[in-house]
Amino acid sequence: MISRHAPIRLIVNADDFGISDSANRAIERAHREGILTSASLMVAGEAAEAAVRIARANPRLGVGLHSVLVCGRSVLPPTEISGLVDERGRFTDRPVVAGLRYFFAPGLQEQVRRELLAQFERFRATGLALDHVNGHLNFHLHPGVFRVLLDHANTLGIRSVRLTRDPLIQNLRLASGEYLYRLSHAGVFGALSRRCEPLLARHGLRHAACTYGLLQNSRVTEDYLLRLLPELQPGIWELYCHADEDAHRHELEALLSPRVRQVIESRGIQLCRYSDCL
Repeated sequence: MISRHAPIRLIVNADDFGISDSANRAIERAHREGILTSASLMVAGEAAEAAVRIARANPRLGVGLHSVLVCGRSVLPPTEISGLVDERGRFTDRPVVAGLRYFFAPGLQEQVRRELLAQFERFRATGLALDHVNGHLNFHLHPGVFRVLLDHANTLGIRSVRLTRDPLIQNLRLASGEYLYRLSHAGVFGALSRRCEPLLARHGLRHAACTYGLLQNSRVTEDYLLRLLPELQPGIWELYCHADEDAHRHELEALLSPRVRQVIESRGIQLCRYSDCL
C-alpha cells in the first residue's frame, strides 16, 4: 500500500530513439527543453549512431533498449536468422503473424534468442548505461521474447522492464476515438501484463505501476496530458510517446508545453528515469 503522502513520480519516455534524424532531434529537444526523461534505443535503427552521440551529450537522459523483432531491421545477418527476416534483414511488418510464428513455429525461438542477445550486445558496445528494457510495438511481452529476457536478465544487466498496462476505463474517460484499437489493445496487453507481472517480481525486476500512452496510439497530445496529470496518484508511473519533428510533431509539442509543465510543478510531480525511481 502506497502512502497518500508518497511522491508522484513520472517517467516520461520516448520510444524509437534512433529510428530517424527527425525523431532524434525531437527527443533531444524534448529532454533539454521539455519533460522527457528517457528514451528507448533501436540499436539497428537508421539513425542509431546519431542517437548514441545525442545520449552521450545528454547524460541525464536515461537510455534503454527498444528491442525490435517486428517492423524493423535485425542486428544479425539474414543468413543467421532466416526464419525471422527477409534477405534485406527486415522483420515482417505484420505483428500478429510474427507473434503467432514466434510462438508456434519450430526453431524460431532459438533465432529470437540469438537476435535479442545480439541487440543487447550492440547496446553494450555503446558504453551507455542500460536504464530499462522494452520492445517495439511492446513485443517484449510476447511469451517467447519475455522468456529470453528473464533467462538472461542477470548477465544482461536488466533491472527495469516496461509492464505495458494502460487502464482502459480511465483512458476512455480521458480520450475519445479509435475505440476498436483501444479495446483490443487493452485486452491483449492487459492479459500479457497479468501473466508477466508475477514473473517480474519473482526475478526481482522492477516496473512502473501503469504505462500510459499505449491506448493513445501516438496521440499523446497536450490536451490528453492536461487531463491525465491531475489524476496521477502517489506512486511510479510511465508515460511513453513517439516524439518526432515530422511524423508525430503533436507529441513533441505536448512534451514542450508550458501548460503541461505548470501542472507538473503545481502538483509536485517528480520527473525521473527508471534508474532514479526504481
